[in-house]
Amino acid sequence: MATVATTRPSLHRKSASSKIQATRIPATRFDRRLSLILDHATDVFCKKGYEGASMRDLSRATGMSLAGLYYYFESKDRLLFLIQKHAFTIILEMLEARLEDVADPEERIRVFILNHLEYFVDNQQALKVLSHEDESLKNGMGSEIAAIKREYYRICLGLMQDLRRKRDLEFNPRTAVMSLFGMINWIYTWYNPRVDGNAEALSKQMADLILNGIMQGSKLRKKN
Repeated sequence: MATVATTRPSLHRKSASSKIQATRIPATRFDRRLSLILDHATDVFCKKGYEGASMRDLSRATGMSLAGLYYYFESKDRLLFLIQKHAFTIILEMLEARLEDVADPEERIRVFILNHLEYFVDNQQALKVLSHEDESLKNGMGSEIAAIKREYYRICLGLMQDLRRKRDLEFNPRTAVMSLFGMINWIYTWYNPRVDGNAEALSKQMADLILNGIMQGSKLRKKN
């Protein structure tokens, strides 16, 4: 049965860029093969949806025999679980590396947004699958993915709470977090690099929108 490694690489004596690069590149031949299989499976789920995709569809797309796919992954549920776990593991590891040396609360929120967009601009099909199939997993697999998503939410909420406290602002951190997720999680429906720029340019625009809105809204509330 295939598994996704969850051990995070050592963060000592490495620059943030080298840590991020190490996270993006699968470490072993097995990891590279698994990553390729998950990419093909993501394409199938993106096009046909979880309910519409069959193990035979996944077998054809991944180049594995149907028997081999059942042997290593057991079911399409397992593949969907691995797609989601793989994506969130990478995102969280990259975010941890990037936030390590950043102290300014506004800049930390900008880092969060950039990290999210850099991954999903390059993996828009994965974002669509994560957004549309977030309730397809049941039992333990669904619970594990839900726990990872709660961790991601708590990280963002903590960043917003730090901003409020350190800048003495008046705003609801939860509302800010959910508004931000509403912005960054649906880019696959409209993003066009020729119009919207690359991930860095897009993240700057979105960060400006959310942070300027928070700052200006706080000023107005203080006046009232």
